[in-house]
Amino acid sequence: MPVESQQNGQHLVESVATIEGVLERVTYANDENAWSVVKVAVQGKRDPVTVVGNLLGVQPGESLRVVGAWVTDKKYGPQFRARSYTTLTPATVMGIKKYLGSGMVKGVGPIMAERLVEHFGIETLDVIDGQPERLTEVDGIGPKRSTKIKEAWASQKQIREVMVFLQGHGVSTLLAVKIFKQYGNRAITIVKENPYRLALDIYGIGFKTADKIASNLGMSPTSPRRAEAGVLHVLGEFADEGHVYYPRDRLVASAGEILQIDAAIIEQAVTDLRGSEHLVVESLGEGAEAVFLKSLHAAESGAAALLRELLSTKPTPVTIDVDKAIAWTEAKQNLTLAPEQREAIRQAATAKVLVVTGGPGTGKTTLVNSIIQILEKKGRRIVLAAPTGRAAKRMSETTGREAKTIHRLLEFSPKGMVFERDRHNPLEADLIILDEASMIDTVLAYHVLKAVPPAAQC
Repeated sequence: MPVESQQNGQHLVESVATIEGVLERVTYANDENAWSVVKVAVQGKRDPVTVVGNLLGVQPGESLRVVGAWVTDKKYGPQFRARSYTTLTPATVMGIKKYLGSGMVKGVGPIMAERLVEHFGIETLDVIDGQPERLTEVDGIGPKRSTKIKEAWASQKQIREVMVFLQGHGVSTLLAVKIFKQYGNRAITIVKENPYRLALDIYGIGFKTADKIASNLGMSPTSPRRAEAGVLHVLGEFADEGHVYYPRDRLVASAGEILQIDAAIIEQAVTDLRGSEHLVVESLGEGAEAVFLKSLHAAESGAAALLRELLSTKPTPVTIDVDKAIAWTEAKQNLTLAPEQREAIRQAATAKVLVVTGGPGTGKTTLVNSIIQILEKKGRRIVLAAPTGRAAKRMSETTGREAKTIHRLLEFSPKGMVFERDRHNPLEADLIILDEASMIDTVLAYHVLKAVPPAAQC
């Protein structure tokens, strides 16, 4: 059966295959997403097969049944790329010894694995699983160590159970790893109770994926939980189109059409989401209401409040004769500024917030360069930024100074998904110049304003 995939930007068609074998060693494993490179001894293959994929918790000695496709990596040659997998209990004494000696069970190393297998033989894993109290029969294992082995074994068993459950309901190994990392041993319970939580809790899982999982679990298409998740999804789609809020009547109609759910169920979902604080609903007058995602409402109202606060404070004082400064920068650049450009420089010398608009070729770059030259001469600390890498590079080229992306300027942390620069750790600047400001969305604008020092200009 052929499947479609993407690799290095190329569209590929691969044939699904299944291999079984004993995991000999783990060459590489990423703790964050469980991406692994392992060697598997497959019957009929002279050399171990290189298997790559999101293989959470696999250990040497385990027997694996892997579903995936054969691919050829330009650098490493033939590989088997895993799409799903099942771990099988080692069936031989040698397999059990290698399995336990791999370090997957805390408290058991190669020497202790040897002792356990010598004492219990092929029944070793059954004893650990069902009669852990018997472990004390082995020399060197007391009650405390026996308890640790029991707990570590249970943890590994739960990982396998979660992965089998999720893959059995159409969840890819990558998403299964994310789900287990988020919920741990509670993953099966949470997914069964409300699979739509995945779209809210886990980055990279959207409504459509959660909806597919819910369908596989047999959840009703008219479930209130599906309606609530659907409303959040539709509002998120509207937000991607540039809408900070959406009128309630139009939201209900759109969500009902997309989800194929009666309007009354959608109306109730909006009401329930408002009560659970996922949504904010405000009056538009004459009975109409605006529905916001809570995060967007917080960003818009927060940005407005920060702008008011910024405008209410005075900038760091600077002594400047604007007319002389303009004449100086004109001479330095060998040009004559237009009246509008001169007025903008006057504003930039004292205004807390200044917005410069104009189409291509209207002199915005010349104006920005003039402002930078004048205020740098007065000792102002100036930082430059733009929404995208391309815009930041162009800004650096036209100003001759370093310009960063806004995310880099605010020191975004991908691991914590937070900006390190904020009200408690503001930017070290007197003037912040942002290019292509019309490309900045509401949430990013809010984070920028949080990082602007009270006495700075922007």
